[in-house]
Order: sequence, then structure tokens, then C-alpha cells
Amino acid sequence: MKGSRDGTKNDRDSKSSSVNSLPLILDVEDFKGDFSFDGLFGNLVNELLPSFQEEEDDSSEAHAGNDILPNGTSRIQYDASKSAQGPLFPEVDALLSLFKDSCRELVDLQQQIDGKLYNLKKEVSIQDSKHRKTLAELEKGVDGLFDSFARLDSRISSVGQTAAKIGDHLQSADAQRETASQTIELIKYLMEFNGSPGDLMELSALFSDDSRVAEAASIAQKLRSFAEEDIGRQGIAVPSVVENATASRGLEVAVANLQDYCNELENRLLSRFDAASQRRELSTMSECAKILSQFNRGTSAMQHYVATRPMFIDVEVMNADTRLVLGDQGSQVSPSNVARGLSSLYREITDTVRKEAATIMAVFPSPNDVMAILVQRVLEQRVTGLLDKLLVKPSLVNLPPMEEGGLLLYLRMLAVAYEKTQELARDLRAVGCGDLDVEGLTESLFLAHKDEYPEHEQASLGQLYHAKMEEMRAENQQLSESSGTIGRSKGASVASSHQQISVTVVTELVRWNEEAISRCTLFSSQPSTLATNVKAVFTCLLDQVSQYITEGLERARESLNEAAALRERFMLSTIVSRRVAAAAASAAEAAAAAGESSFRSFMVAVQRCASSVAIVQQYFANSISRLLLPVDGAHAACCEEMATAMSSAETAAYKGLQKCIETVMAEVDRLLSAEQKATDYRLPDDGIAPDHRPTTACTRVVAYLSRVLEAAFTALEGLNKQAFLTELGNQLHKGLLNHWQKFTFNPSGGLRLKRDITEYGEFVRSFNAPTVDEKFELLGITFQVPNGALAFFEAHLANYFFVSSMANVFIVAPESLSSLFEGTPSIRKDAQRFIQLRDDYKTAKLASKLSSLWPSS
Repeated sequence: MKGSRDGTKNDRDSKSSSVNSLPLILDVEDFKGDFSFDGLFGNLVNELLPSFQEEEDDSSEAHAGNDILPNGTSRIQYDASKSAQGPLFPEVDALLSLFKDSCRELVDLQQQIDGKLYNLKKEVSIQDSKHRKTLAELEKGVDGLFDSFARLDSRISSVGQTAAKIGDHLQSADAQRETASQTIELIKYLMEFNGSPGDLMELSALFSDDSRVAEAASIAQKLRSFAEEDIGRQGIAVPSVVENATASRGLEVAVANLQDYCNELENRLLSRFDAASQRRELSTMSECAKILSQFNRGTSAMQHYVATRPMFIDVEVMNADTRLVLGDQGSQVSPSNVARGLSSLYREITDTVRKEAATIMAVFPSPNDVMAILVQRVLEQRVTGLLDKLLVKPSLVNLPPMEEGGLLLYLRMLAVAYEKTQELARDLRAVGCGDLDVEGLTESLFLAHKDEYPEHEQASLGQLYHAKMEEMRAENQQLSESSGTIGRSKGASVASSHQQISVTVVTELVRWNEEAISRCTLFSSQPSTLATNVKAVFTCLLDQVSQYITEGLERARESLNEAAALRERFMLSTIVSRRVAAAAASAAEAAAAAGESSFRSFMVAVQRCASSVAIVQQYFANSISRLLLPVDGAHAACCEEMATAMSSAETAAYKGLQKCIETVMAEVDRLLSAEQKATDYRLPDDGIAPDHRPTTACTRVVAYLSRVLEAAFTALEGLNKQAFLTELGNQLHKGLLNHWQKFTFNPSGGLRLKRDITEYGEFVRSFNAPTVDEKFELLGITFQVPNGALAFFEAHLANYFFVSSMANVFIVAPESLSSLFEGTPSIRKDAQRFIQLRDDYKTAKLASKLSSLWPSS
């Protein structure tokens, strides 16, 4: 095909004939590489269509885009004329022939290719079979090779194990040889020591050469161990040197000589160690300490080093410690000075131990053991010696006097010493003390004091309380003496004022207790122990406060009793002279003043008592509760103790308040008796307008109550105030009724009575007591009450029928009396008693009229 294409290129004019005559050949090479069907087709047809291609190119270049030819003839007409001249595509036959030949050649090429592919597949199959056979043979060879390697590895392992066993045997044999050689040497040295007892002159040079001290010490220790072990196996006790003078068997002489030599060597090393220590030659000290560690693990060297420290052997150091903490002999010791002294001393001790620790770390092979011995010696000798002088436990039978500080000084010193020593223990732990339980050792220093600490704390609080009470009694006595004799009543009030309850004293008791609780917290590490001690200490406060305020209330109540006795002394009979009556009235006024003063004093006592209890309760809530709550039942038990302790004060306060009411009512009765005149309620009917002012007695009573109850309004609060004023109001109501029954009334007097009742009622409203207000309000009702209301009062207030009709029985006309009590037959008997107070009871013959109206009464 390539040759044909080349021929057509050379002779384009004769291509139609030459194409038909030449065969078409397609080469397989045309389909290799970058094959393109368009390229192949183009190469085939380009040989047959060159002229057509050139004409098409010329026409497109000459008149592209023109439809009219140059001669004026249109292109359509020109193409029609041209087609009439001949065929438009004359090369079609040649192309058809070419395409048929190409198809035939392609079929042949396909068959050739298929044949080649078949041959290739067959050859590939043969080669694949050979390859598989070769691979199978190779796998078999590889398996054999693996088996060979496994056998080789097993053999190598066996040889290695054998070699290791041989090496172990050789090493064991060498060790045995070395041991045997050393044993021979030891036996030789042992025979030297097993000569004459005490004869160390003929020993080898090893034992006298100072440059080989370490080796000599090691060998001596080995010989001692061997000899003592041999004697132990034979069950022979080591006799003394004297008994070994003629010994001829065993190793007793060797043991004794070795002991002497070791002692001599140890002493020699200790002497060298001391000399190096004085020169601060740490390397020599370290060498000696290392050698000495072979003797009882170096215990003697460590103890010797610690014992030779200046702070343990210098007496002046101990005296300086005492002066620093306790001051000069005979000076007053105070906790603050002791705290400063202990801080300075313990700081010095810590610095000294820290410096010694640096030396110990550089010298000793076991520094932790040396530090443990050093710290233990510091606590047991230096600290204990100081604490023995500082803390002298007092006797609970003969307490130290308060002039010398009492038990409180001892407890404060104990707390300061304990706290500062605990700080020292923590500082020493930080510096280093090996395996020593420094905290436990520190606790053991105070065991003797902590065993009886709760008893000392309670005894101290009791001592402080009694001292305070003695101080207050002395002050009161001094004030009483300085005030002079100004009369019994005034003297009683002055004494009472001097012995009043002081909140400052209770605050001081709480402060002492709070300080004691802080010491309990310091000394008690376990919650149960802490709760027990806290409860015991707080119970002391409860007992003291209860006793103090109870005694204060009792003293205040006693002044009320004295005022009552003073009143009774001046109660005279009605038949006395005017002069005597005047003197008695003056004395009664003095007694009344004493009673009022006693009332005010008791109210102040009650107020301070309440403040004191509030202080204790607040202290319990803020400081005590949190210490008791971790232990089951402790908080509830303490609350119960507090309630029990305060019950005595409550009883004293109740009795005193009752006495206050009696005092007030006694003075009210005195004022009513002295100021109320018979004419106050029997005004003459002279036509003059009635006096609408309250009576003088009423004015005086209300003024007295207003003045004296100011103290009660200030001192009492809440339910206590309400209960007191209610009881006082009831007593006042009852006293007024009894008082009015002593008089007779006319209608004008009834109106005057109503005015008094109104005055009393307005005053008692300040009590804020509803039941009292109701009684006084009903006293003054003057209008006719309906039957339904009377029935209500009869049901609820049958014993007080007069509350609704008392004023009316004196005001209404005699014929209208029966209408006041219609529908209330149960109170008619009491009504007759008050009707009898009318001034016209006899003249109007009310008795017979009422008998006829109320025959059953």
C-alpha cells in the first residue's frame, strides 16, 4: 500500500487507470501506535481525489460568497450547465473498487491476526504450564530450606544453652574458688585471733595499717560472724576472757579477741571522726562514717555524732533557752512573752538542725537514720527540758491563787507551748527527720497534761467565776459603805442597784468560755473527743450564767419582798391619832417609793437577764453548734442542757414578776384608800352641773401606773410582755371592783364612776391585751342592753354581770332596776350586792321590791 501511495503522488494525471490496475495492500503496521481511522481513510481516498480537491479549493478561494459570475450569469445557471456536460463525481467507481478491496484485505488481515493470536495463546499456555511447574519445584525447595533453617536454629539454641550452663558452672566455680581463697585468708586471720586471749600483738600488718582500716574492719566483721555462727552451732556459750586463759578448743578465744579488736578499732575510728569533725574535714568524716557503718550498721557512730553536738552537752545552751522563754529569774511570766520566746527558740533550733542536716547528708551513708536520731534527741532533751520548767501541772485540790494567774495562766501557757511545739514539729519534718514520727513524738510530750485537761479547764472556769463574784461583792460592799446610812428603804434600793445583773459580766463569762473552747479545739483532734470536751466546757458556762442571773433575779425579788415588808409595818388600824396617822402616811410614802424603785430594779434585771440569755444562745449558734453536729446526739443533748440550765432563771423571773404585780396592786390599793373620798360618788343634788373630771384617786392611780410601767414596757418583750400586762390588767380590774364595793353611789356619783372607768379603760388600752380591754370597756356601758346581748354575756361572762350594768344600777330609777336584768336570772344574786350600794337602797325600799320581783333569788 505504501508503494502504491508513492506512485500516485508522482503521477497524478493517470491515477484512475493506475488505481484499477494496482492491488490495494493494508499493512498491519498502520494499525499500531497512535491509530486514527480518519487518517487511514484520508490516505486511501487522497490517492483518487486530488483534482477534485484542488478544484474545490480554487473555487472557494476565487469567488467566496458571490452568487453572480463575472459575465453576469448566475451561479445556479452555471452549475446547471456544468452538470449537463458530464457526471458530477467520476471517481466513484474507483472508490467503490478501492473500498471492496480494502474490506477484503481487512478480512485477510483479521484472519492473519486471529491465527497469530491463537498461536500466541497456545504458546502462552505452554509457557504458563512450565512456569507453574517451576514454581511448584521452587516452593518444595523453599520448604526444605525452611526445615533446614529450623534444624539449624534448634541446634544453635541447644549449643547456646549448653554454653550458658558451662558459663554458669565456670562462674560458680570461679566464685567458689574466690570464696575458697577468701575463706583460706579468713581462716589464716582467724587462727591469728585464736591464739592467746587478749594477745593482739602478733596480728598481720593488715590489722595495724591505718591505710587499710576499711579492709581490716570488713575482715574483722566477717571473722566475728563466722566465729559466732560456729559457736552457736556447737551450742557453746562464749565464756569470759579470764575463763579463756587456758582454752584449747573451739573459737571462743577468737571471738573474744575479735570483740576486743573491733572495740579498739571502733574507738580509734570514732577518735579520728571527732578530730575530723573539729577540723570540719567532711571527707575524712565521711570515710570514717562509711567504715563505722559496718559496726552495728553505724549506730554507734550516728549516736556519737548526735550526742557530741554542742546544743546537747553545753549547759549554757540550756540556761539560755530558759532565759529566752521564761525571762530572768523572778520575773512575771506572761503567755505573750512565752510565745515570742518559744518562736525565737524554735526558729533557732530549726536553723541549727538545718545546718546539721547539710553536714549529715555529706558525711553519713544513711543520713535519714541520723536525722531521725538528731530530731528525736532535740525533742526529748532540749524541748522536754524546757517544757518541764515551763509547764508545772497544778493540783486540782489546791488551785493556784488568782494573784499568781490561777489555772488560766497554766492553761494559756499549755496552749502556747503546744501550738508552738506543733509548729516546730512541722518545720523539722520539712527539714527532714527520716522515718521518725515527729508529730506522734510531739504529742507524747504533752500526754501528761492532756489527760487531765478537761478537768483543769472546768476548774479554771469555776475559779474565774468565783473570783469575779468575789470582786463584785467587794465592790458592792465598798459602794454600800461609801454611800452611808441614808435610811433603810433608800439603803435597800442603793444596795439593789449595786447588785444588779450586768450584761458585761455575762459577756466576760462568754469570752472566757470561748477562749476555753478554742483550747479544746487545739487539744482535741478526734471529733468525738472534741464534742465531749466542748459540751463539758459549755455546760460550765450554762451553769455559771444560770446561777448568776438567777441570783440576780432573786436579789431583785428580795428587794420587792423588803419593800412589801416595809409597807406592812406602816399599815395602821383605823383608830389612831392624827399625829400618828400623819407619820404613818409619810412612812407609807417612803415604802411606796421603795416599792417603785424595787419594781424598776427587777424590770431592769429581767431585761438584762433576757439580754444575757440571748448572748448565750447566739454564742451557741455561732461557735458551739458546728463543733457538736459531727457527733450524733451531741447537739440535741447540749440543747437540752441549755433548756434545763435556764429553767431556774425562768422560775425566778416568773416569781419576781408575780411579786411586781403584787407591789403595783398594793400601791394602787394604797392610793385608792388614801385618795378616794366617800363624797366622790355621793355628789349633792344642789343643781350645780356635775363634775365630769375623773376623781383624784383615779388620776393618781393612772399617773402611778403610767410612771411605773414604763420600765415594764421597756424590759419585757413578746409573749412575756403580753402575759405580764394581761395578768396585771386582770388584777387591776378585780381590785377596782373590790374597791368600789366600799362606797355608796347616787345617780351623780354613778356618772362620776363612769368617768373613772373611762379613764382606766383608756390607760389599759396601752397593754394591747384584748381580754383586759373588753372588761374595762364593758364596765362603762350605761345604756340598756338588749335581751339577746345579755344572754350572750350570761353565757360567757356570768361571773362578771356588772361589766354590762354596773354603772347603770346607780344611775337608773328604782323602778327601772328590774329591766336591767331581764332574761339573766343567774346574775341576780350578784346584782343585789351592787344594788345595795345605792344611797337610796333603804329609803326606796329596794330590798322588798326586788324580793317581790325576784322571789326565787
